[in-house]
Amino acid sequence: MTDTTTTTQPPTTDGPATLARNDGAAIAYHRTAPRNTSKNTPKEISANDVELKDGDLKDGGAENSPGVIFMGGFRSDMTGSKALALERMCRDEGRGFVRFDYFGHGQSSGDFTDGTIGRWTDDAVAVLDELTDGPQILVGSSMGGWIMLLAALARPRRVAGLVGIAAAPDFTEELIWQQATPEIRATLQQDGVYFEPTEYDDAPYPITLKLIEEGRAHLLLERPIALHCPVRLFHGMRDHDVPWSTATRISDALLTEDVRIFLVKDGDHRLSRDSDLDRLCTAVGGLCRLVG
Repeated sequence: MTDTTTTTQPPTTDGPATLARNDGAAIAYHRTAPRNTSKNTPKEISANDVELKDGDLKDGGAENSPGVIFMGGFRSDMTGSKALALERMCRDEGRGFVRFDYFGHGQSSGDFTDGTIGRWTDDAVAVLDELTDGPQILVGSSMGGWIMLLAALARPRRVAGLVGIAAAPDFTEELIWQQATPEIRATLQQDGVYFEPTEYDDAPYPITLKLIEEGRAHLLLERPIALHCPVRLFHGMRDHDVPWSTATRISDALLTEDVRIFLVKDGDHRLSRDSDLDRLCTAVGGLCRLVG
């Protein structure tokens, strides 16, 4: 993984702070500081960080519990409903929270087509290393579920638990390359990029050959995943993007015995309805209390 600097830049009004990388990239983030600074205190507090006052901590508070880091999906950003719902929950409970945009996503710098699974994992590890202290719960949505597993493997002593929402490890190989038609493969080989129509955006998603080829260095599902922390996996059974059976494959690959899978029969890929968000927040809060 690439090295990171510890430089942070304060935000503009209501905007994100940034974490500088050695190559000049800037990773945008929002961070909520825990009330009690004895644990999980960020190494630097910018003007964007929310300091909680003594009266803000609810009964059974979180001063000794892990913080939470949210990792978004492919072409997603940190302003989505799941990230914001978790941020509100963590603020209410007095625990640390970080949401951020990968390189080439959202408000971070960089061209999306230059991104890879390895690069985005480096971003996540940099956030874990530079913006948090102590144990953390990683929450990953879709591609973020792959990134959280890779980040946990890179920093197993820092990760107290994992929560995946439609987690999609190995999607570049299994859901893109292996399902690509000969015509799409030819376009990728010739042009280096294929533009995939999507229901989530008016513009098609650029899929690069580099993304697929580099992703092969990070595939997880065909070997044991040497993690021993508790894991919670949510998946909608009406997910047309990532098969819900992926959750069982992740469970089978993990070495930890503490895995719980929650299948939502009428749930889609995003799992962003109010009921889905309530279920997610309950699970993340419960896991924080379990390990904290």
